Amino acid sequence: MPAAPHTIRLNNGVEIPTLGLGVYLSGRGRATEDAVAWALEAGYRHVDTASMYGNESEVGAALRRACDAGTVRPGEVFVTTKLWNSDHGYDRALRAFDASHRRLGLPAIDLYLLHWPVPARRLESWRALERILDEGRVRAIGVSNFMVPHLEELLAQARVPPAVNQIELHPWCQQRDVVAFCRAHGIAVVAYSPLTKGHRLQDPKLGALARAVGRTPAQVLLRWSLQSGFVIIPKSAQRERIVENAAIFDFALSAEQMTALDRLNEEDHLTWDPRGER
Repeated sequence: MPAAPHTIRLNNGVEIPTLGLGVYLSGRGRATEDAVAWALEAGYRHVDTASMYGNESEVGAALRRACDAGTVRPGEVFVTTKLWNSDHGYDRALRAFDASHRRLGLPAIDLYLLHWPVPARRLESWRALERILDEGRVRAIGVSNFMVPHLEELLAQARVPPAVNQIELHPWCQQRDVVAFCRAHGIAVVAYSPLTKGHRLQDPKLGALARAVGRTPAQVLLRWSLQSGFVIIPKSAQRERIVENAAIFDFALSAEQMTALDRLNEEDHLTWDPRGER
């Protein structure tokens, strides 16, 4: 199956595929390797991992096997990983990046993120990421779970602005203030938990809309994110769902259907809520 051609250009010119596979809680060993292999076969060209997930090595192994098998070419798959909270600080962040790079076993990492806005240390960590970028060991740097005050603080001090902010996003948690700030400052928004961790897939309004367009509720949620301008990283370790989640580029939601989904917003965080983080 050919790769989905849809990408977004980041503020430094790097292209990021709009559909990625998230591997949070996919586990270690064969489960993660299989999920990555199935995703690549289904056309994904973006994998999102993190040191905290404990499966960077498995992601790297799956990508190398896919290259050896001819499924993808070297460097064709965009790889994101992240700095965990216990590794913040300038020197520790540099060492943590090196460790992630070794575990992935790839020539370069495409995107490296601060996973969480750790108080007092996040600016020092960002300086380390700027150095890594300068040295050409990563193609882009960004943040995750940063709210408007965190972004304002970072932009006031940063030499290089973040290319990405990865946050929880779905119709019931739209984080409109953060999205608006990112758009005003040229920061791409990556949506994690775009399928609400499955909690809202039985919503009657979502179900009615899915029936109207002849798609599954999951596909409608992912399509909403794409048409809202977000990069999406749905997580699944099941082959049929990975394939289903990729089948979202051959239909569109109408303006009225998008508005109906927009109206579901409750700012309901199903995962970490960073709004209280100072």
